[in-house]
Amino acid sequence: MNKLPKIGVPIVILLVLAIIILAKSAVTIGSGEAGVLYKTFDNGVVTDQPPLGEGFHLIAPWNKVIVYEVRQQELFEKLKVLSSNGLEILIDASVWYVPVYKDLGHLHQTLGENYLQRVIQPAIRSAARSVVGRYTPEQLYSSKRDIIQDEIYIETKKILDKQYVQLNEILVRDVTLPPTIKDAIERKLKQEQESLEYEFRLVTAAKEAEKVIIEARGKAESNRILSASLTDKILLDKGIEATLRLAESPNTKVVIIGSSDSGLPLILGNN
Repeated sequence: MNKLPKIGVPIVILLVLAIIILAKSAVTIGSGEAGVLYKTFDNGVVTDQPPLGEGFHLIAPWNKVIVYEVRQQELFEKLKVLSSNGLEILIDASVWYVPVYKDLGHLHQTLGENYLQRVIQPAIRSAARSVVGRYTPEQLYSSKRDIIQDEIYIETKKILDKQYVQLNEILVRDVTLPPTIKDAIERKLKQEQESLEYEFRLVTAAKEAEKVIIEARGKAESNRILSASLTDKILLDKGIEATLRLAESPNTKVVIIGSSDSGLPLILGNN
């Protein structure tokens, strides 16, 4: 009876050790994540093998796994930059990015878990300063916004090209100008719009006047041709045709038979 406790103590110790080792060896990678394996006694970060995917994994208890999110992530940035004439512009932008899955080991080895602060944010700020510095506040406020967005994306992508990060999109949500500059631009745009509307009305009026003149000329030319073609014989033929149609009409009428200057009957009226 006294031997049982002595035998049970080593077993308990072994069980505890086994539980500890199992806990150290078991790694679960969640959905949308991947793990970088670090081998304590074998060259550190594993870069020549794919990262550990989702699910349960067993590793040596002296090694460890660094878990990264590999879904697309979004960064919200408020950037203070200067326009071409030195005015401060505030840009509100969103950056969509994701670490390159197959290069996750290299990313961890060269940049670490805070790669967002180390490369992505400096890259977007540098690109925004470079691009916005080429434009005036008027261009930033109006038609150039989409072009600026594309240019910031292209320049940021170049900076991040070899940093094991994939840039998916940059969206410029808002461009805020100093209030006095914004008011001045809006007044200028309003004046330009009014000027364009006035010019449009002038052009429209000129076209309408030209149309009336052309129609009048056409009508005058038509009357001239018609007058030149109407001889006494043609007029007499037309009168005969009209008289015959009237005579054949079932309506009641009063006709005085006689000779007018043209030689046709005089029609006084009908009932």
